[in-house]
Amino acid sequence: MKRSPLQKLLLGLAIAVAVSPAILFFLWTISLSLKFEIENAASPPVFIPTQWAWSNYHEAIGSKNFIIYLRNSLIVTGAATLVALVVGVPAAYGITRMRATKAAVIVLIARMTPGLSFLIPLFLLFQWLGLLGTLWPQIIIHLVLTVPIVIWIMIGYFETTPLELEDAALIDGASRWQVFYYVALPIARPGITVAFILSVIFSWNNFVFGVVLAGRETRTLPVAVYNLLSFDQIAWGPLAAAALMVTLPPLLLTVFAQRQIIAGLTAGAVKGG
Repeated sequence: MKRSPLQKLLLGLAIAVAVSPAILFFLWTISLSLKFEIENAASPPVFIPTQWAWSNYHEAIGSKNFIIYLRNSLIVTGAATLVALVVGVPAAYGITRMRATKAAVIVLIARMTPGLSFLIPLFLLFQWLGLLGTLWPQIIIHLVLTVPIVIWIMIGYFETTPLELEDAALIDGASRWQVFYYVALPIARPGITVAFILSVIFSWNNFVFGVVLAGRETRTLPVAVYNLLSFDQIAWGPLAAAALMVTLPPLLLTVFAQRQIIAGLTAGAVKGG
């Protein structure tokens, strides 16, 4: 259905109103990161800096093991996302083709359950195993976030993929694993892209697990922003610079892969129509 110019205008205004708070906060964070503390504490507030304080980024990077935390975040997020895809995509395919609705409900419950519910028992388990202070507990507990995301997204996608190609491959003598690898997996590539990006975002931005389970040398990048806070005085410039650098990787990933995201999210609706 083609929209009238008035409908397009109203839709644009509605979208602008919905996203304006997020855009405003993001722009204000950029402003804080580029100003010296005198202008950050000025009243009335100064939005455009008179001098560019690039030293805030240098201070954020050079303070309190920022590079180490960045490396830890890359390892934890990369490992948790990779394992989630390796486990979650075949699991979603099996649940879909076997019509295991009870298993799908269990995955949904695991997805809806707050991560803090798993934190205390897993903390005691990792303490008993002597793994606290290493990266392994964070990788394992991040799977609680990433695996249900991958499975739930891919269940919805595999439900809408055509079965004719798979049936033809089975008739030609292919095994179920060959059908999955050579037929279903290439078709499901847009859905896998969406699951990958969402897994990265949820794992990368997680804060609580990094604070509780990690040691001083194994904390992740969001903890670096928290460590810039102090009881004496908050340095808003370096804090905003560190926050932007934490936000930048998933933001760039989303921007560069936006076409794949849109294709993955709309594929089910198109194929189901």
